[in-house]
Amino acid sequence: MPESKLVAIVGRPNVGKSRLFNRLAGRRISIVHDQPGVTRDAISIESRDGYTLMDTGGIGLEDKNTPHELAEATENQAEFAIQAATLILFITDGKEGLTPLDIQIAELLRPHQKKVILVANKMDNPENQLGVADMAVLGMGSALPVSAEHNLGLEELKQSIAKELGPIETAPKNTENRITLSLVGRPNAGKSSLGNRLLNSDRLIVADIPGTTRDMIETSLDYQDTDGKNWNFRLFDTAGLRAKRKVDSSVEYFSSVRTLRSIEYSDIVLQLIDAREGVTKQDKIIANDILEAGKAHIVVVTKWDYAVDSFKKQDIERYDSLEHFQNSYIEALRKSFFYLPDSPIVFTSSVSGEGIIDLLEKVIAMQNRLNTQIPTPKLNRMLAELMEHRPPSKLAGKRFKIFYAVQTGNRPFGIKIFCNRADKLQQPYKRYLERNLVKEYGLKGCPIKFELIGKKARYTEEED
Repeated sequence: MPESKLVAIVGRPNVGKSRLFNRLAGRRISIVHDQPGVTRDAISIESRDGYTLMDTGGIGLEDKNTPHELAEATENQAEFAIQAATLILFITDGKEGLTPLDIQIAELLRPHQKKVILVANKMDNPENQLGVADMAVLGMGSALPVSAEHNLGLEELKQSIAKELGPIETAPKNTENRITLSLVGRPNAGKSSLGNRLLNSDRLIVADIPGTTRDMIETSLDYQDTDGKNWNFRLFDTAGLRAKRKVDSSVEYFSSVRTLRSIEYSDIVLQLIDAREGVTKQDKIIANDILEAGKAHIVVVTKWDYAVDSFKKQDIERYDSLEHFQNSYIEALRKSFFYLPDSPIVFTSSVSGEGIIDLLEKVIAMQNRLNTQIPTPKLNRMLAELMEHRPPSKLAGKRFKIFYAVQTGNRPFGIKIFCNRADKLQQPYKRYLERNLVKEYGLKGCPIKFELIGKKARYTEEED
């Protein structure tokens, strides 16, 4: 198997690393903002030129809005990227010129003995050439002038990267599409901890500080199931979704936008619920966003080990057993998420690894479920039985009627219904139909989108 070549982008905060990363990647992945410290995790993507490109957080970040633990974790991620890299793009600010922190970073890079391309960013003004000349003292050759913002000098940079990396062997492409998963939830629900456990690495920053992950982190995950079959996943770890009134900066806003976009990209969404806090109002809003997007949904209860400890210390007299405690927890979850399509629930602990295999097996079962085809005659027979068992109530003297239905899609499950009047289907009755279809055809966690095709309003009361 050919060795993967990795290009890591490093530098001090706010020199334009993320903007350059987006330019080289060919799409907006890292959040770009003038506030230092926006990028915290090491974000990677397979470039179109055959190598892996990795963006990192700023080295030497000292900012009153960034806790010490987070700044330290960010630097650890940058160190990880440097160690793993085949080639390092050392980004400086050509407009500002050489700084003491640039010199410190150069000293940090030197012992690694890696290939380095020195890049002077923000070179949209020829008057900044003097600042580029000063960078010769770093002993890393001439700085390559670029402007990521204005897309200047990027072709020369790409040529330099190709020259330093040399010929790149490409592995045979996997013809099997990867199943796309996203981890979503409120801030500090344990997304990065679960991501680390799934990836069996410390690639994602973990800290007990809400809002650690701001970008959408994309990586690959391979798993062999209990039958020996290999499964390929693409995993998105996302920023925690906050209530809109708490989104107090443009960075938080764009993080929320990226999270919603990751839901759109996903085949299956894993919504994380902190076991210690249970379902909050914000969790319900997130679940509704997933439902509206028509995405398959699994509820992942994180930090279950803490809940078990609490049970043993405080709640042991209220329940007959741990199983009784867990079943009561499930019942409470179901009640809070009454509008969901009977989504599977998994209890996990990122510390012990409990529930991780169960989660992956449920993801695989969900993937198989998404391929379900409902025969049209059975679908129509089922709908007729449901309507006979519980007829819809009249609305303005009219009762909703179904003439014919057919499945139109799987992701999401789409059912086109030809009816008398589309506006007569009330939300509670719609949930009744969906709930029973989910139960009958084993579609747990799979929302059903009804497309209603009503006839023109030319009916009389006799039709009802």
